[in-house]
Amino acid sequence: MTAAPWFGLFLPQLRMSFTTILERTLAAEAAGFESVWLMDHLAAPAADELDTFEGWTLAAALAARTTTIRIGHLVTCDPFRHPALLAKMAATVDSISNGRLELGLGWGSVPDELNQFGIGSGGPRERAERLGESLEILDLMFRGERFDYSGNSFDLHGAIGRPVPVQDPHPPIHIGGAGPLLTMPLVRAHADWWNCPSYAIERLDELLPLAGSARVSTQHPVALAATGAERDEVVALGERRFGAWGGLVGGVAPEIVDVLGSEAAAGVEGFVIQLTDFGQPDTIERFMDEVASHLD
Repeated sequence: MTAAPWFGLFLPQLRMSFTTILERTLAAEAAGFESVWLMDHLAAPAADELDTFEGWTLAAALAARTTTIRIGHLVTCDPFRHPALLAKMAATVDSISNGRLELGLGWGSVPDELNQFGIGSGGPRERAERLGESLEILDLMFRGERFDYSGNSFDLHGAIGRPVPVQDPHPPIHIGGAGPLLTMPLVRAHADWWNCPSYAIERLDELLPLAGSARVSTQHPVALAATGAERDEVVALGERRFGAWGGLVGGVAPEIVDVLGSEAAAGVEGFVIQLTDFGQPDTIERFMDEVASHLD
């Protein structure tokens, strides 16, 4: 018998106070979501004038105030941090949460942001190769033994990662993205999970064979209407807010069950959803009661 898929709530920390983010995270935890996922940006793309909390500091704060929900990022931007520092941060959050960290990673696909903050973007191939080295260093740091490493981007001498993560041998590694030439080889070589972003959902069938042994999750904006009478209005609002993302799933609960159920039948084992009302607590609860409970 196939296990029921898990459900994560994507809750990008934009236009929300910490109090609101915590409230919605706790609502997701109470409703039965397995995980909550944050974004990792120095400024929100196309909205850099808005307040945006730093993703890993926020994850640590949520880890200390929750008990069962797992916490991750879709995705951590590799160029922002040296991998030794990221390994130390990940082990710390995994310890604070008693083993509830999900480690989402990507090679940084918003070059304007990297240039804006003086980080330097390099080309896509350079950034993808850097992420490959980062993943190798993360693995070595998580072992807790002294090591040397020499690569094109990093040289470490007698480095050691202590403490090691609570999860053995490391927190689950999720790689997000859909590029067949640069991203999917990293998925095959390093990932426990491949997260197919919303913009690539239409190519899911052709990308699935490229994921190797990595398990698969998909990411969707979801416009969940409570009744048929409000369906068209809710879906239209979702289209205005998230239509450009691709992968929008909208309608009443049975319609959403049908779409996600077809993906589960194709081998998808996890769903990260962003509610198009930005995660109002009653919608969080309704999604789990009316949609998730019917996908088993």
